[in-house]
Amino acid sequence: MGRYVLRRLLQLIPVFIGTTFIIYALVWAIPGDPFAGKCGDRGCPPAYIAEMNQKYNLDDPLIIQYVKYLGKLLTGDFGETYSGVAISSLLEQAYPITVRLAIVALIIEGVIGLAAGVLTGLRGRGFLDNLVLVSTLFLIALPVFVTGFVLQIVLGSELGIIRTTVSSDPSIGELIVPGFVLGSLSMAYVSRLTRTSMMENKRADFVRTAVAKGLAPRRVVGVHMLRNSMIPVVTFLGTDLGALMAGAIVTEGVFNIRGIGGLVFKGITTQEGTTVTGIVTVLVLVYLLMNLLVDVLYAVLDPRIRYD
Repeated sequence: MGRYVLRRLLQLIPVFIGTTFIIYALVWAIPGDPFAGKCGDRGCPPAYIAEMNQKYNLDDPLIIQYVKYLGKLLTGDFGETYSGVAISSLLEQAYPITVRLAIVALIIEGVIGLAAGVLTGLRGRGFLDNLVLVSTLFLIALPVFVTGFVLQIVLGSELGIIRTTVSSDPSIGELIVPGFVLGSLSMAYVSRLTRTSMMENKRADFVRTAVAKGLAPRRVVGVHMLRNSMIPVVTFLGTDLGALMAGAIVTEGVFNIRGIGGLVFKGITTQEGTTVTGIVTVLVLVYLLMNLLVDVLYAVLDPRIRYD
């Protein structure tokens, strides 16, 4: 296992370089003047633009710009905005909030989605199964911002159960409703994926063998059926953490959460390429490490899987 993890970590290096280069190229290919509006109503003087171009290596070819950026990145320097604010300080303020929001969403979608999928998968066709299928289809068809606005109005404005906007440093309790909104779509997919896996494994030979051996129903379901059914679900949940963090921009906007979603949106609108590149680079790292973790969990869930 140790050799496999080391080999996978080495494989992540070219993947990281390739993805970050594509992101860097796409961000810096956005048309427009990055210094527009930086000097008030008047245009910036040529001397200022020349100084900024030299400072941020904008006069260099794209590949040279990326190599210089990568060199700073390896030392933990994410660069700074055109106003002189370090990207790392912005990440220190906003990233923990988005991480908390994504973890809350992941827990909600995992607990509710798994519970609904297991119950419907074991009971088969019936009222509960139809209710879950209709509910999940409704969540899949409903845009996330609509779900957020509805819960914000009903639970916040009408019933007064929650605050319509969260505080600048929100607690876990404040993030439960935004987390439900953020994870609602994934929760529907987890429920359907678990239901399908449970129904397939219920008819598998190893389950019939376990029942024939006289094992307790709880052990058959918990050890044999659920453990094997969790493999595709773990794959989805593992990669979904990065997707939740990247997709939090809408939910953060609805509930006025000061996370990385707002930083990305502001960076795009103001053409702060360094901000967008730095944040997306962190998201790429999360994706790569979560994929590695999912592969390792395969061997834990299924003893037949072994890595040399």
